[in-house]
Amino acid sequence: MGYKCCEPAPNAIATAIGSDLPKPLLYPLHVLVFQILAIFTANTHLQTHPSLIQDSFMIVFNTNKGAITIELDFDKAPNSAANFLQYAKDGFYDGTIFHRVIDNFMIQGGGFTADMEQKSPGSPIENEADNGLPNLVGTLAMARTADPHSATCQFFINVGDNDFLNHRDKSPQGWGYAVFGRVTDGMDVVNDIKGTPTTSAAGHQDVPVEAIVIESTTVTEAD
Repeated sequence: MGYKCCEPAPNAIATAIGSDLPKPLLYPLHVLVFQILAIFTANTHLQTHPSLIQDSFMIVFNTNKGAITIELDFDKAPNSAANFLQYAKDGFYDGTIFHRVIDNFMIQGGGFTADMEQKSPGSPIENEADNGLPNLVGTLAMARTADPHSATCQFFINVGDNDFLNHRDKSPQGWGYAVFGRVTDGMDVVNDIKGTPTTSAAGHQDVPVEAIVIESTTVTEAD
């Protein structure tokens, strides 16, 4: 099964998810944030990047809706940025989809193919949500399970200012979701994606009716 990055704030539930949300609706916020589907991985140790890349890289996702350009923040989120960059360089994201789309909340991708087959990720990484970067519109953050240190390949782009996803403390409920980059070009594409009609598919909710595919990934070193 896949996993959800997070759950929307209470005031977004009715409009974003509606009747698809399992009952009861009114969970406490910290429970909402950590209602997450399980992810299976053969690797249980945390991945670290001892030789972090300090150069600046630009990543372009060429989707069937248009291009999305991403800038990584190696200063504030070195491990998450290096992890994402390696997946991008390896071509891991090519052919994957944005499989979970909730307007005014986030669009999530990086883990499923167009036929809803889950890809096999690498090892999980340490959560860097305590880096001070907030989950604002246009930022990228790592998706994960209820375990704060379980992020692998999946990510989401915030399409709302999701303050409730930010780091509060180092408890399981307060760790938050690590922001590691931002969209520098192509927010029009992101906004197009966030409004796409969704359905349920292969046991997952909020799946776009028309597959939103990352057809190819371009990685360039910034000047």
